[in-house]
Amino acid sequence: MFKFKGLKFGRPDYTFLVCAALLTLFGILMLSSASSDLGKIKFNDTYYYLKHQIVYGLSLGVLGFLFAFFVDYRFWQKIAIPLLVVSLFMLVLVFTPLGFSHAGANRWIDLGFISIQPAELLKFSFIVYLAAWLVPHAKGGRGNKRQTDFLSGFLPFLVIFGLVAFLIVIQPATSTVAIIMAAGLIIYFASGARLSFIFGTILLGILALIFLVLVTPYRSARIDTYLKMINNPESVDLQASAFQVDQAKISIGSGGLTGVGFGQSTAKFRRLPEAISDSIFAVIAEELGFIGAASLIVIFGLFFIRGLFIAKNSGDQFGKLVTIGFISVMAIQTFTNIAAISGIIPLTGVPLPFISYGGTSLAVFLTMTGVIGNISKYS
Repeated sequence: MFKFKGLKFGRPDYTFLVCAALLTLFGILMLSSASSDLGKIKFNDTYYYLKHQIVYGLSLGVLGFLFAFFVDYRFWQKIAIPLLVVSLFMLVLVFTPLGFSHAGANRWIDLGFISIQPAELLKFSFIVYLAAWLVPHAKGGRGNKRQTDFLSGFLPFLVIFGLVAFLIVIQPATSTVAIIMAAGLIIYFASGARLSFIFGTILLGILALIFLVLVTPYRSARIDTYLKMINNPESVDLQASAFQVDQAKISIGSGGLTGVGFGQSTAKFRRLPEAISDSIFAVIAEELGFIGAASLIVIFGLFFIRGLFIAKNSGDQFGKLVTIGFISVMAIQTFTNIAAISGIIPLTGVPLPFISYGGTSLAVFLTMTGVIGNISKYS
């Protein structure tokens, strides 16, 4: 149905793919430890969360990876618009009877046999759409003016940004908005956009974030707690707003150099909130110590660096921008999770890519990896 010409096929970047495999396997291993006690308590099944992750995350993710790895990446450029439309439609569905809430957030769609988090899918579709939109398409080699013209470039860029941000913020999922918007801005910059457009978008984003913090008590409480923990730790109520970060830091510190041993964490079921999702790095640091946590960060770092090399050597502009976008999403989310749970930035509730519990997230990141792997064959 789709025909593609013009690029020479070669070998994929095996270093990139091996790093992805290591991260995925490590995530399954650590989830089995972090979730065992919680699964036993809630469902009388030690491996409940592990089995759920394998069936609805890993298996679908492997299928997504294989499809994306073997299908020419320019296929995604052809379906960029319908892919984004479907993702936006699914974002709206979370506010219908098909949607369900958890911890005060409307982020999931229940299809009976599976639940889906549309915002995770948008990380894929929005990057693909933006990359396709920014690729020169006019005949005669004239390209387009979306990187330099205000009316045909910057204004539509802000409109689509605003629509996506609005649909995610009202769920609410502010951190997800920040990750997607930051990655989109990086793509826009990499495509050759004017610096005034970049700085203008950053300024608007900062103003929007300030507004959200001021009008929503729970967001302002997180910022307030973070500032107090930095400037006046004694004034923070460690049994309330700062409880999760405090317990995470204790868990990280108690791991020492080599950790307490795999499966031996005591914080994961007694004290540490969200141990299988956004706090899983603390479990890793406690059980495997500084060496284990540092090794994980090194693998992530190598994974991202190889991804950037693939983008640099990409055979065309679309492949370059898609790779930069996907790597940016994963890198920003990884930094945000580890930094937040370590107390470096305010708590966000963002899961750790490839590691945290979440079927949709794992499936999306593996599919992204497949696309980048396919692009690497043409680099």
